[in-house]
Amino acid sequence: MPTVQIGDLQVEVVRKNIRSLRLTVYAPDGRIRVAVPTRTSDQAIQDFVAARRTWINKHQEKFKSQKTPVELQYVSGETHYYQGVGYLLQVHAFDGTPKVVCRESQILDLYVREGSTQQQREKVLQAWYRRQLKAQLPEMVAQWQKVVGVQVNDWGVKQMKTRWGTCNIRAKRIWLNLELIKRPTPCLEYVVVHELVHLHERLHNARFWGLMDRFMPAWRTYREQLKKTMLELPIELDAC
Repeated sequence: MPTVQIGDLQVEVVRKNIRSLRLTVYAPDGRIRVAVPTRTSDQAIQDFVAARRTWINKHQEKFKSQKTPVELQYVSGETHYYQGVGYLLQVHAFDGTPKVVCRESQILDLYVREGSTQQQREKVLQAWYRRQLKAQLPEMVAQWQKVVGVQVNDWGVKQMKTRWGTCNIRAKRIWLNLELIKRPTPCLEYVVVHELVHLHERLHNARFWGLMDRFMPAWRTYREQLKKTMLELPIELDAC
């Protein structure tokens, strides 16, 4: 991706078929990207970024202050999250089909073959997370479709590095990040509503946020909770 030097900032520039300039700062390293309409001049890009220097600094400093998560090994004694609650992982040697059992005492029992690798244990747990999320979504999506007044043709779950969810407006299909199953349920609902609202309004503009206020008045609380998660999630700012 082409980069330009603007003052002491290195900025990735993407020219695409959009109406306004969009500035993004990515966690965890504070990488900067600006998406601009195809014919935007270099000077306009420099002015746009320079005018938002305080905003960029604020979010880069915020990312620096966040603790980098400990890399999980999928061994007994680790804490793994499910629906916003920390569970103690207990790994058991097991000759049968690998499985996960979630106990009310906030323990996740992971049953795997003797000598299993870290990758194999992770795969079993991730498959369990995926099943749990897919089991919850049909009722949740149906409920919020009625509230928002839209109907999706399809929804799915996938691992994403930079988005909690996406919406293909033309196909009326939404995707939810698998990591959401680890967050409190209201955070998952917020992302579902966010993507459904995109079927009313494509852009993150005043109309979009007004619709969010109407359908889910407490959405800002849930968004702030998600912002505390150390993923490679971007902070975006559109030009006025």
